[in-house]
Amino acid sequence: MADELYARFPQISEGKLTQLRASLVREESLARVARELGLAQMVRAGPAPIPASVLADALEAVFGAIFLDGGYPAARRAVVRAFGALLDQLDPGNVEKDAKTSLQELLHARGKQPPEYHVVATHGAPHERSFDVECIIEGMRTTGQGTSRQRAEQEAARAMLDQLQ
Repeated sequence: MADELYARFPQISEGKLTQLRASLVREESLARVARELGLAQMVRAGPAPIPASVLADALEAVFGAIFLDGGYPAARRAVVRAFGALLDQLDPGNVEKDAKTSLQELLHARGKQPPEYHVVATHGAPHERSFDVECIIEGMRTTGQGTSRQRAEQEAARAMLDQLQ
């Protein structure tokens, strides 16, 4: 994805390209593409509906299999084709930032230290793990839950942004 974005937008800074990439390869976008490709009908994951995290993982597994079987050029073509509509709709001037980035930028602008994130609990079997993460800023605390530490951190950051704004 990074390679394709750089090819499409060579004039954009590395930071903006990273934000564009993050907007495309987040769980929601991956799950959307997986549904559009019909992967939801092929995945056996217990009772419906299939969680977005499972669809995102399934799509990444398909791209990984293509890479192992056909190499980088085949994988790149598959990713570009699968994400074609999303890539065509990108507006580099209007990039949605994730909650952690937005929180860090807000704190920096206010002259404050960056937030601290701590895992406070984990739940479930190893293949169905969920995380509770705490975001701490100068004594203020918010929590977030997610199917990965990173997702839980994003939720905790989003809650902190809501509290600060």
